[in-house]
Amino acid sequence: MRSNNTGGCLTAFVSFFSRLALLMFYFSRPVAWNATFSSWLLPCLGFVFLPFTTMVYAWLMQPPGVGAIQGLDWLWLGLALLSDLASIASAGYANRNMMPGQGTPTPPPAK
Repeated sequence: MRSNNTGGCLTAFVSFFSRLALLMFYFSRPVAWNATFSSWLLPCLGFVFLPFTTMVYAWLMQPPGVGAIQGLDWLWLGLALLSDLASIASAGYANRNMMPGQGTPTPPPAK
């Protein structure tokens, strides 16, 4: 049986890309980032768990004078959340055989 390990590499790339994009957004617009988040805790948690959602939230809060999410902004935020959750789920699915007692059960030997 042939093993296909490309799912793990793709998951790692997507996870790395989202965090890299979040850092680039933070370093390119620190004033806007500080105006969006009042403390450092929420962006750090977003970096670890939901990087695309954090980046899209900070991006959507940027229009001057608005400062709130409204209308189609909820669609973009929902798509970012779906993307983060899909990334987490695919990482779990790709690594399902790494835990003892998990994965595809082997059939009993034929007699």
